[in-house]
Amino acid sequence: MEGKALLLVVLGLWLQSLTASRGGVAAADAREFKDIESKFALRTPEDTAEDTCHLVPGVSESVAHCHFNHSSKTFVVIHGWTVTGMYESWVPKLVAALYKREPDSNVIVVDWLSRAQQHYPVSAGYTKLVGKDVARFINWMEEEFNYPVDNVHLLGYSLGAHAAGIAGSLTNKKVNRITGLDPAGPNFEYAEAPSRLSPDDADFVDVLHTFTRGSPDRSIGIQKPVGHVDIYPNGGTFQPGCNIGEAIRVIAERGLGDVDQLVKCSHERSIHLFIDSLLNEENPSKAYRCNSKEAFEKGLCLSCRKNRCNNLGYEINKVRAKRSSKMYLKTRSQMPYKVFHYQVKIHFSGTESNTQTNQAFEISLYGTVAESENIPFTLPEVSTNKTYSFLIYTEVDIGELLMMKLKWKSDSYFSWSDWWSSSRFAIEKIRVKAGETQKKVIFCSREKVAHLQKGKGSAVFVKCHDKSLKKSGW
Repeated sequence: MEGKALLLVVLGLWLQSLTASRGGVAAADAREFKDIESKFALRTPEDTAEDTCHLVPGVSESVAHCHFNHSSKTFVVIHGWTVTGMYESWVPKLVAALYKREPDSNVIVVDWLSRAQQHYPVSAGYTKLVGKDVARFINWMEEEFNYPVDNVHLLGYSLGAHAAGIAGSLTNKKVNRITGLDPAGPNFEYAEAPSRLSPDDADFVDVLHTFTRGSPDRSIGIQKPVGHVDIYPNGGTFQPGCNIGEAIRVIAERGLGDVDQLVKCSHERSIHLFIDSLLNEENPSKAYRCNSKEAFEKGLCLSCRKNRCNNLGYEINKVRAKRSSKMYLKTRSQMPYKVFHYQVKIHFSGTESNTQTNQAFEISLYGTVAESENIPFTLPEVSTNKTYSFLIYTEVDIGELLMMKLKWKSDSYFSWSDWWSSSRFAIEKIRVKAGETQKKVIFCSREKVAHLQKGKGSAVFVKCHDKSLKKSGW
């Protein structure tokens, strides 16, 4: 009997020491991560704006407490530099869009606001520490819960994009994807790969460049490609709807509440383009690989052969080439941002030699679904017996092209040459290639040859018969 009692006492002491050591391990775990300053808030679809529950590295109970879904993917959102020290208005919008697209996912917002509101060069330097914090958090989740890093998608805006890159370079296993939303330019344009976002930081890195105006390192957004696929909407320098006139109109309509949005309009457009891709999944915007934005403006890059085109945003095809793909597209000034791209090729004929510069034209497209009229474009030069290629786009889906009209505008100023001479060109055919459908169509003049005269009426072209199409190559 005494032996039994002694055994029970020994067993009790052993269990006590075991629980004490367990508690000691947990405490040691928490102490190991005590120097992590960044906070990790798991937001919910019901409350996308508030950080109500935090995942605390080293504190396993916090993960269960916040109802983290271990069987679903995780989005980690990293904000950029902030003047106010508060979250910007885009954060809950992106969180809501991610949950709408992936209802079972985990959307974590990284709070590094205290470091992000310093003088810009100081905050830029802190991206290394923030990246380290995020990497340690991801490593802990993987080690403690066996959570697969292949389910992790980091989304970083401005300075946050570089923090995401540094995090990706420091995780034990590569995360699935990093999306850089107009990564910051100053202090990073000439930085080495380990100090900024780069293609090595995840299995797949896609980047949107929306505010690259100015000289390198003075540009708000980084100019050079830093991902596997780098997309430059509207050339990347500046975004439609972000000019001063537009700013005045918005202030008149909505008051001064959105002034901060206007200041950051082009920079932040990267986020709204990504949100658009989450919400309008049926109609993703298409971007096209091109060597330069000048070649893209000429309509020379609307090919989808060999991965030359891709979807912008969430539904991007994960193409990993040896060198980064620079891609371009046009967009609308507001959501939905998608437009429809066309390459137009015109051969200008004439009996007299005639060369004119900076000539304004208007083109109208008529299709099976809708029409888009009086689209303005300017040709830097128009010469007799030369072929010109240029890009136009429509904001509506006009369906299959059936007819088009071309008008040569008179100069906006009074010109004696216009008054005395009748500048004109002869045009037989117009070739059009639609980027979104990859269809090529040839249009013929109803009069066999159309005579386009400056400042006069439109020349009309209709879809040629299939015979003409087969004979005439591109």
